[in-house]
Amino acid sequence: MNRRFSLKDQQGQSMTEFALVLPILALLLFGVIQFGIVFNNYITLTDAVRAGARKGAVGRHLSDPSGAVETTVRDAATDLNQSDLIVNVDPDPDWTANAEVTVNATYPYRISLLGIPVMSGRLSSTTKERVE
Repeated sequence: MNRRFSLKDQQGQSMTEFALVLPILALLLFGVIQFGIVFNNYITLTDAVRAGARKGAVGRHLSDPSGAVETTVRDAATDLNQSDLIVNVDPDPDWTANAEVTVNATYPYRISLLGIPVMSGRLSSTTKERVE
């Protein structure tokens, strides 16, 4: 049998398929990276709020417990842009034993692919602890 087709006839096929699939793979990769950054910010925010609530639970004898809670949250969230971080100690407890301290913090996020915003909003984390 004579073979009419040779490998030379299909020489550009894999390069063409790669050129067609590459943009889709790049978008998928960039989306995963952007989501990972947002998720890291959320984990950092949650950890910072927990640290602040713990400081509020054990720091009722401080001269300014609310200020100490906010400082603790900001110190624990060093990876986040401090000017965008909003921290609330709400409601402002009377700092007596068995009162609850609620710490809430928000931080903006934006997921964009190739400069086109896909999703944006604010990450939020809240923690309640009982004052000791």
